[in-house]
Amino acid sequence: MIKKKGFAITMVVLLLMVAALAGCSGGSSSSDGSKELTFMFRGGTDEQKAYKEVIKKFEEEHPGVKVKMVVTAADQYATKLRAAITGNNLPDIFYFAPGDVKAYVNSGVLKNLTPYIEKNKDIKLDNIWKYGIDLYRYDGKMAGQGDIYGMPKDLGPFALGYNKTMFEKAGVPLPDKDKPYTWDEFIKVNQELTKDTNGDGKPDQYGTGFNVQWALQAFVWSNGADWLDESKTKVTIDDPKFAEALQYFADMQNKYKITPGIEQSQTLDTYQRWMKGEMAFFPVGPWDMSTFEKLPFEYDLLPFPAGSTGKSATWIGSLGIGVSSKTKYPDEAVELVNYLTTSKEGMKQLVDAKVQIPNLLDMADEWSKDTKTKPNNKQEFIDIVNDYGRSLPGNYTYNAEWYDIFFTDIQPVLDGKITAADYVKQEQPKMQKLLDKAVEQEKKSQK
Repeated sequence: MIKKKGFAITMVVLLLMVAALAGCSGGSSSSDGSKELTFMFRGGTDEQKAYKEVIKKFEEEHPGVKVKMVVTAADQYATKLRAAITGNNLPDIFYFAPGDVKAYVNSGVLKNLTPYIEKNKDIKLDNIWKYGIDLYRYDGKMAGQGDIYGMPKDLGPFALGYNKTMFEKAGVPLPDKDKPYTWDEFIKVNQELTKDTNGDGKPDQYGTGFNVQWALQAFVWSNGADWLDESKTKVTIDDPKFAEALQYFADMQNKYKITPGIEQSQTLDTYQRWMKGEMAFFPVGPWDMSTFEKLPFEYDLLPFPAGSTGKSATWIGSLGIGVSSKTKYPDEAVELVNYLTTSKEGMKQLVDAKVQIPNLLDMADEWSKDTKTKPNNKQEFIDIVNDYGRSLPGNYTYNAEWYDIFFTDIQPVLDGKITAADYVKQEQPKMQKLLDKAVEQEKKSQK
């Protein structure tokens, strides 16, 4: 009975979303006769402002084309996009995750952009990150090769930031931007910077405060472990190297006390502590640059600490911009995608707004050498893309349910109630079952 009630509520929510999105279905004509495109996306305040300016410039350069922007909160975006697909009511242009390429192509949601790109002489694919383009290729069997079904909005290399002012004030030597800390060194420097600054007997300045869902990858990969094997069909978290990395992550709070505990996090979360200058290390993505420009301290970037491999690791995020297969104005829709992702004019506006790194290689080279703007070591972002960044594990499979459940169940490990070794042992079969289901779904969708 409870399940039926929950299903009914879910359907009502989806129907309401479909109704709300009814006005965003694209390919219409505006009152002045212009071709109107609908662009659905998500982003913070600064990113919305930047895209509004780029769209304005696009409309000025493309008379007769109007763009209706539909902005959705980040945590609701995927649900609303699915509702639009279910309601056969897609916007002309929209963001989508690289992990959805196979499902969206197999179900006929995305338009193949390859013919449009090949006939556009202004697009130089060899001047765009190959990693970014390949995220949106699919040949019907394998992702990463074949035709292009989306262009990378950007690449989001997830770097580690540090509070340079805090280091200098404490007299702690600054990190080497070219040599990652070992795990032991990282604990030691965090202990030096975790302090009771007001004398009440409790720390009010911490070393780090990582969100497990977005930072654990750096520790697992640098320790030689992973979530999947090379075939992407077997869950490998029961590897002792994986458990070692997860235990190290949990020990930062429970054993070494260098990150706020549950009680401390209830009064001030780690992001707020970083913003106030009360935390030494915090992850930084390119999308943070505009906000972090106003930090009350100097910050810079360095590689994540390296585990037993001796090499730093982290992930590269991305969102693609795709075109609905049912748009009435494919030429104009693809032109807008190209303007947002490959044109020097559009890219310069977005990069100057400090909401992303450049998509264009020549622009990225020049940008990374500019040490007059924050962060000084922008080269770290480029190194992640060029040398050692990876895609998140869920992007390799037909869906990410198997990956998501790992983080849904993980709190007892972080609280020190069970060991990492016990957790990966109990979790692997559950994840494998969901991954097997995803593999079967992919096979059926290809028939």
